[in-house]
Amino acid sequence: MDDLQFRRQAYGDPNNQSEEFLAHLAENQDDAKFVKDLKAFDHKLTQALSIDVPNDLADKLILRQQLSQHQKSKKHTRYMMAMAASVAFIVGVSFSLLRFTPVNLGDNSLAHVHHETKALIMEQDIDFNDVNFKLASIDGLSDSKFIQQPGRVFYTSYCDFQGIKSLHLVMADELGNKVTLFIVPIENRIVLEEAFADNQYKGKSFQTADAYMVLVGEPASDLDFVKKEVENTFI
Repeated sequence: MDDLQFRRQAYGDPNNQSEEFLAHLAENQDDAKFVKDLKAFDHKLTQALSIDVPNDLADKLILRQQLSQHQKSKKHTRYMMAMAASVAFIVGVSFSLLRFTPVNLGDNSLAHVHHETKALIMEQDIDFNDVNFKLASIDGLSDSKFIQQPGRVFYTSYCDFQGIKSLHLVMADELGNKVTLFIVPIENRIVLEEAFADNQYKGKSFQTADAYMVLVGEPASDLDFVKKEVENTFI
């Protein structure tokens, strides 16, 4: 065995027990001492790496992981709470400002009719008592009611005029044309227009003791007929 081959085997495995390796050690005193030193170093290295694992190491590692996750969760929660507080503040300010913004009934009514197109295709027959039931839950209109059927009512639902809860009806004029009626509680910030229109609908507004009445219909609709029906049945 040449010296280079010996060195490779000695570094790779100083405890090599092959006949050729052991014979080389027996014949070369210096190489035998070199292998002895390698074995001593290998033994020290093995001892250094042989560390007893604490019995509770697994529990400690799990606890550390849980604490790390908890800290991350707390940071995320604080961030989300801060974001929610910011949003709530903005919404609160916006809502407060909204309550002081003038409400143009004509513009808002036209916007509602354009947006809620499903209301104009409904073909129900709604009794005036059902309408009164909804009126009773609206602030400012709880004492208002229809004393009899104001013609045919196709549709009824709540609607919102910039924070003012109101009632949305679809009724019939004398010829059966559909006319939308909004019943809106009286508030100081409401701007009432007696007549208004856009390129598709015309409108008319009037006031009763406790409510603003807004009528919207197509050009062929008889708004005056529906107005008389409401005036004769609503108190």
